[in-house]
Amino acid sequence: MTTPAQTDTHESPEEILFDTPDNLKPKEFQAGFLTTKDHKKLRYALVPSHPEHKQGTVILLHGRNECIEKYYETIDDLHMRGFHVATMDWRGQGHSDRLIKDKNRGFVHRFKDYTDDLEQFLHEIVLKNCPAPYYILAHSAGGLITLSAMAHLAPHIERIVLAAPLLGFPNKKLSDKNLRRVSRLMQFSGLGKTYARRGVPPGNKREFTGNVLTCDEQRYQRNQQIIYDRPSLGLAGPTFTWVFNALRAAHKLNLPKNLNAQKIPTLFILAGADTVVSSRAAEDYARKIRGATSITIDGARHELMQEDDHYRQQFWAAFDAFIPEKQQQKDNQPK
Repeated sequence: MTTPAQTDTHESPEEILFDTPDNLKPKEFQAGFLTTKDHKKLRYALVPSHPEHKQGTVILLHGRNECIEKYYETIDDLHMRGFHVATMDWRGQGHSDRLIKDKNRGFVHRFKDYTDDLEQFLHEIVLKNCPAPYYILAHSAGGLITLSAMAHLAPHIERIVLAAPLLGFPNKKLSDKNLRRVSRLMQFSGLGKTYARRGVPPGNKREFTGNVLTCDEQRYQRNQQIIYDRPSLGLAGPTFTWVFNALRAAHKLNLPKNLNAQKIPTLFILAGADTVVSSRAAEDYARKIRGATSITIDGARHELMQEDDHYRQQFWAAFDAFIPEKQQQKDNQPK
C-alpha cells in the first residue's frame, strides 16, 4: 500500500487515532486528513490486510454520531477475513471538521455534501491506495449515503452490505412525510440549527438499561468510554436541518426514476428490534429495487456490529455468504 498524502496536518498517524485500554487501535494503519472541495478536513484511516490473505478492500461507512474508534473491533473482524479496510469520519462528526458553532449539534448543509465526500474519498484515497475488488459495508445513515451515491459508485464497487440502513424513522407520532414537512418549516423559520432531538451531550455517560442500541453491555460501555475519554469525538442530537436532509434523501431514493436506475448487488441486514430507524422502510425499499436482498436478525437492536455475539454471528454469517472468501481468486481462475 502506498502512503497517501496527509493534508494540512502535522500530526503523525499515531496522533490522529485514539484508543482506550479496552479498545486498542489496529496494529498497522495509516491515517490522515482529506481536504474536500469546499475546504473541509475529513479524517480517514486505512488498515492493510495480511499479505497472504488479500481479499480486496471493504470501505467501512459509519452512521450518524459515530467515529473511526468505535469500529476497531469491526476492522479486526474484516482484517481476519483478509480485507483491507478504508474508513473515514463524515463531515460534522468524529474528528472531521464540524460545520456550525455548536459542535455538539448534528448538522449538514445538504445531503449531497456526504455523497460528494464519499466519491472524493473513493477516488483520491481508496482507489489509489487499496487493492481491488472493492466492497462497501455501511451502517444506518452511512447506508442512506451509500444508496444516494449508487450511480457514482457502480463502476467501482462490486457489492454492498447495509447494516440497519436509514430509510425512515419508526416515529409513531409523525409519519416521515409529516416529519419532513415540520423539519422544512423549521428551516424556513430560521430554526434549522436547533435540535430536533437534544440527546445526551458528549462526555456524559448514559446507563445501559433502557438503551436502544445494543443488548451487549460490555460493548456498550466500551463505546461510552471512547466518548467519555474524548468528548470531541461525539455529538448530541440531530438538528432539524439534518433530519430534513436525511428524509429528503430517502424520499428521493423512492422516486420511480431512481428505483429503476442501475444498482449494485446489495444485501440489507435489518435489526428485528430496531427502534432507531425503520426496518420496514428499508425492507420495502429493498423489495422495490433490482439486485437487492434483505434479511432480518430477530431480536437484534440497531447497532448490529456492536451487538451481542449471538446476533453478531448471524450478521457475519450473512456477510460471508454475500461476499464469499477468496471470491476474486475464484473469478480469476482459468476455466
